[in-house]
Amino acid sequence: MLTSLQPNQDFARFVQLVKTKSGIDLALYKEPQMKRRLNSLRERRGFASFVDFYNAFSSQPDLYAEFLDQMTINVSEFFRNPQRWDVLRDKVFPELMKLSPKPKCWSAACSTGEEPYSIAMLLSEFLELRDIRLLATDLDQHVIDRAQIGNYAAAAVKDVPKVHLSNYFTKQGERYQISDQIKRCVQFKRHNLLADRYETGFDLIVCRNVLIYFTDEAKEAIFTKFSQALRPGGYLFIGGTEQIFQPQQYGLEATETFFYRKKQ
Repeated sequence: MLTSLQPNQDFARFVQLVKTKSGIDLALYKEPQMKRRLNSLRERRGFASFVDFYNAFSSQPDLYAEFLDQMTINVSEFFRNPQRWDVLRDKVFPELMKLSPKPKCWSAACSTGEEPYSIAMLLSEFLELRDIRLLATDLDQHVIDRAQIGNYAAAAVKDVPKVHLSNYFTKQGERYQISDQIKRCVQFKRHNLLADRYETGFDLIVCRNVLIYFTDEAKEAIFTKFSQALRPGGYLFIGGTEQIFQPQQYGLEATETFFYRKKQ
């Protein structure tokens, strides 16, 4: 029985099994952080080994969904770090509008939808809603389903500008429902940043506060593919805990803090 494996062998086998089942390669994530998060879930659910934990996935779909939630980073809010969104509104979007009257945007690792909906609301200051179409992707179908519902706690909307809160949200008790007008601007899809093909021709890619969980090799591959997915002059917007130390190797140049532009 595989459960007699030593702890390191047990986790290595789990990594292999998960990759076969889902295409998700846990070896490309930083092991200490990932293993700590998964250990906590495994022990909390009462499994003696990672292989036992994996074996339960087939008979317990809810456990598999919980595993995906645990390994993906689903902490988000609208207009997170508002000063960075001011840069997007005041500098980046006006530049992009000169290249394309209807910028093609992608919110990668979008979690429960706060980020792509924030982009759509910001774009509504430049375009009619019917002209706004953006892609939002995540590894976890469960959070995509929640994003498509678009119902949020009060804490998530605390930084939404008052005009957008008034125009695009309905208060329901202690929660806020985003309008169908904004929801129609966003196409949600499941996507694995480490394994799936990237679309191309984007004017803006936003991917914040997820890359820190990947190995350096995985990050290099993702930055390369992000650059290839951008049009010349397009922007990559990353998180406050992340930095590209040699953007030129990806054909990018640093502009504002956490913003990188593809060289033209």
